[in-house]
Amino acid sequence: MIPTPYYIVYEEKLRRNLDLITRVAREALVEIIMAFKANALWRTFGVFREYSIRSTASSLNEMWLANDELGCKAHTYCPAYTAATIDAFLKGSSHITFNSVAQYIKFKGNINNYNATNNEQVSCGLRINPMCSVIETDIYNPCSAGSRFGVTANELDALPEGIEGFHFHALCESTSHDLEKVLEAVERQFGRFLPQLRWINMGGGHLMTREGYDTAHLVSLLRDFKHRYPNLHVILEPGSAFCWQTGDLETTVVDIVENSGITTAIIDASFACHMPDCLEMPYKPRITQALDEVDTAFPTYRLGGNSCLSGDFVGDWSFARQLQAGDRLTLEDMNHYTTVKTNMFNGISHPAIVYRHLDGTTEVLREFTYEDYKHRMS
Repeated sequence: MIPTPYYIVYEEKLRRNLDLITRVAREALVEIIMAFKANALWRTFGVFREYSIRSTASSLNEMWLANDELGCKAHTYCPAYTAATIDAFLKGSSHITFNSVAQYIKFKGNINNYNATNNEQVSCGLRINPMCSVIETDIYNPCSAGSRFGVTANELDALPEGIEGFHFHALCESTSHDLEKVLEAVERQFGRFLPQLRWINMGGGHLMTREGYDTAHLVSLLRDFKHRYPNLHVILEPGSAFCWQTGDLETTVVDIVENSGITTAIIDASFACHMPDCLEMPYKPRITQALDEVDTAFPTYRLGGNSCLSGDFVGDWSFARQLQAGDRLTLEDMNHYTTVKTNMFNGISHPAIVYRHLDGTTEVLREFTYEDYKHRMS
């Protein structure tokens, strides 16, 4: 038995999502690529390569991962490029989006020089901000007042020479109906520029693999948009959708404590270190062994992480019986935006990463040791 804590990713569930995503892309006549910010488990990328999935990048490391492990150049967006990074970004990208006109103008010489020297064309785009907020959680809302992301319509009098595409991102685990609202804002504010472009990237947040998502509406929406703008190659770059409900975090209860009438089961994992979105969003993950709803007629617990951060806890869950030290708990849907955000606060090691193949065999992809912690600090 593999010792806890460990993340486990299921090949069967990855393929289920990839089947749906590639079907939507085919029916909607669009390209759907993967955002590494939600999933960078490159040891699983063999499956993604079978589906010819390409990727986005928001840093040099993500771009190099796309080059090395997916065998593709990246669709790159970075809030701010620098003189030290721009040439490397150009070398590893097929598309590069700039956050402001000033950034594009600043590096236009680098772009022209790279294209001429290498006899190829890196396609340049501009991030636009339609200021259409469909996300309730401010920390994940790129269209909130004062946002640092993208050019607003009143800033763009004319399309800068050499800009071939627009990129917008306004969704977060959203529906196709949310996308419809954002598209209306984009067309209303930026529609005069769309016939002049070659491509438009509609960003991420399209959670098309979630149960109940209206994929038929998404396909219809995108096909109608393509009909209005046949000149545009349409790109979507979801993150969560690729790895939605494809992996869990297996933990063990190590102690039970009580204070002021609250009973806490301390586990051998940490919300702060291993599941930070639970605290940032915040949200409470489903636990396989728990009841579907909190019912205080049954033993009810807060879960506490194994770090010294006072706020390293989430709750409550009810169970059919009292928990005891040694009980295993499965925290569900802990792949997307989880493995990429882990940290080693308190020197707490990352959970191991485990892969369940289609044939049922289990492979430990990675285990972490003291050396991983030590070398991060040096």
